[in-house]
Amino acid sequence: MSGFHLVNGLSGLLIVTSLLVITARRPFNSAVFYASQSFVLVLVFLALAGVTGSHELYTWSATALVTKVILVPVIMARVFGKLDDPKLGSGERISPALSVILAAVVVVLCFVVVSGVNLRTAEAVKPALAISLAHFFLGLACIVTQRNILKQVFGYCLMENGSHLTLALLAANAPELVEVGIATDAIFAVVVMAVLGTQIHRTLATLDADQLTTLKG
Repeated sequence: MSGFHLVNGLSGLLIVTSLLVITARRPFNSAVFYASQSFVLVLVFLALAGVTGSHELYTWSATALVTKVILVPVIMARVFGKLDDPKLGSGERISPALSVILAAVVVVLCFVVVSGVNLRTAEAVKPALAISLAHFFLGLACIVTQRNILKQVFGYCLMENGSHLTLALLAANAPELVEVGIATDAIFAVVVMAVLGTQIHRTLATLDADQLTTLKG
């Protein structure tokens, strides 16, 4: 298996882990699946670094390992594990089966879109590029289809992972400073959203986004 085939193959696992994050019934389980997904993302970076000779991607891999595989999941697991809303249930607006069908449709559409891209840097990684684009839209779908505000945080994290992969595929030699900015943004965003989620639960005793009507005029 060539290096680019390995990159494309590992990228396919991101869709599987995305579905696990979205359909998990407890936010704690979603944090575990997100950590698994981020580890796969690190492997993609390492494979891409090996085939492109990009030393920057090795730094990206190390940074992603610390932030996405360890810090962010630990923060989410510790904070979200203390919050519960028995009345909310799974908090899904659509069934897991429909989520799988939606993911399949999104992936197919993204493959069609990416097939028309004519970039020399993207030619060998078009499958991975399509998956990174689909990954972004799956994160957006998670935000829209989940009533649980904690699960919506994971939607943002999925979108961020998709954007991160797209950048790595199209700009493998981007300066390490770019990666530092992305990692810092992810950590601070998750911390802020975790604090907001905790305050909402403490004040309104709910995690149901549909119930947050206090500010409606």
